[in-house]
Amino acid sequence: MIQQLRIYEIFENNKAAFHARFREHAARIMRTRYGFQIVAMWETRFGDRTEFAYLLEWPDEAVKTAAWSAFMADAEWSEIKRVTHSEHGLMVGQIEDRLLTPTDYSPSKGQSLLVAS
Repeated sequence: MIQQLRIYEIFENNKAAFHARFREHAARIMRTRYGFQIVAMWETRFGDRTEFAYLLEWPDEAVKTAAWSAFMADAEWSEIKRVTHSEHGLMVGQIEDRLLTPTDYSPSKGQSLLVAS
């Protein structure tokens, strides 16, 4: 089991539109079509920068890579990005992507961080 941390720089002037797009479209497409397991999502500040951070969980790196490739090629997602960009301008600045591999002494090593529902 591995986790992936994604951090997006978002902008105050269209922050609400970004959150609506992620909540209503990106997360839906990720989960229902490509098996993304979203563990948690946060909004954070880093200096003067507003950020949206989220944690994903994957069985392994190959599954992660295949799912991201499929999501990025999704026609509906491409159209949503085009429309929201034309309506609200640039919604995401810098993106940080980190693969989190547990250490051998991590309390969660090999375990899912998802809460069973």
